[in-house]
Amino acid sequence: MKFVISSNTMLTRLQAVSKVIGGKNVQPILDNILLVATEGMLYATASDKETTMEAKIELESLEEEGRITIPAKRLLDILKEFPEQPLTFDINTETNEVKIISEKGEFSVPGESAEDYPIQSALGENSNELTTKCGLVLEGIVKTIFATANDELRPVMNCILIEMNEDNFTFVASDAHKLVRYKRFDAKSENGQFTLVLPKKPALMLKNILPKDDSELRLSFNDKMACFVFGNYKMTSTLVEGRFPNYNAVIPQNNPKKVIMEKKELYNSLRRVSVMASEVSNLVKFEVSDNRIIISAQDMDYSMSGHETLSCQYEGESMAIGFRAAFVLEILSNIESENMVLELSDPTRPGLFLPYENEDKDEDLLMLLMPMMV
Repeated sequence: MKFVISSNTMLTRLQAVSKVIGGKNVQPILDNILLVATEGMLYATASDKETTMEAKIELESLEEEGRITIPAKRLLDILKEFPEQPLTFDINTETNEVKIISEKGEFSVPGESAEDYPIQSALGENSNELTTKCGLVLEGIVKTIFATANDELRPVMNCILIEMNEDNFTFVASDAHKLVRYKRFDAKSENGQFTLVLPKKPALMLKNILPKDDSELRLSFNDKMACFVFGNYKMTSTLVEGRFPNYNAVIPQNNPKKVIMEKKELYNSLRRVSVMASEVSNLVKFEVSDNRIIISAQDMDYSMSGHETLSCQYEGESMAIGFRAAFVLEILSNIESENMVLELSDPTRPGLFLPYENEDKDEDLLMLLMPMMV
């Protein structure tokens, strides 16, 4: 097995795929990256058995095809130290010795046979397939992933729900305290209605590697697995079993109290006031009345309190509601518009945080937050 490859290109692709490798693998060989050289290309694969990421790299030359696995950390540590240059990999697949020949020297590292490397099974013929845009899926993940849970008892809550139909794509995530629903009307499924529950780890992998542009993403999936193919990458993931909760049932439909205000002003005020909140509850109180909102917090244990009054657009009955400050700050940091709308009904029902002006008519973003007892 012998090939010549660009050092920078190889490093970039291997850094991307190696992020899938788990900290404590049941099989030691999963600490390695599988390299397969064939037909002028190098295919680099990393896996934790649940999620597999593959990158393809065009070779400058290929003298002899073959397969080998190399410890990921050792290989990356070596590649990081090279400036951009062609590297020759001369690998003895019988002894598994890997020679890396640079412009100024030669390095030798031990590899391992590729025979024992577990390959994730294919989806099979009964899978659903559709094509969409990389940037669109990336935006759906970015807008929702912060609201996923870390719940070992309910693993489906640690996922992003993706609903695809002939009208739109809908991305939903919830940790039972906050919920985010993000719709894209410029994405459609021509072949029917499908639902995909994407686990957090592969979603994070996609978040880190998907391009922001309109390049093509091919998605295929069945009840057990999903496969994303885009650019030079292919990611296959095992899906979580279970049904995602009926999120529409918790979104209040009638919210007569609407508060319109500048998002940045609320965010900065909340950061200051929340310093005075109890470390245990992190509770902040919102009191709305005619064209003003009072943000307040107190910590009775340490005799601390603070409040600020902000101007807003609001006409109606006065109302007070409590929220966890950290959750509100998370939500506000994921709203891009300058102004936002807070829709309320009563202190015991969820508040809706919405962008006031949608720059993109194809987007619809809704963020829900459960209240706390004031």
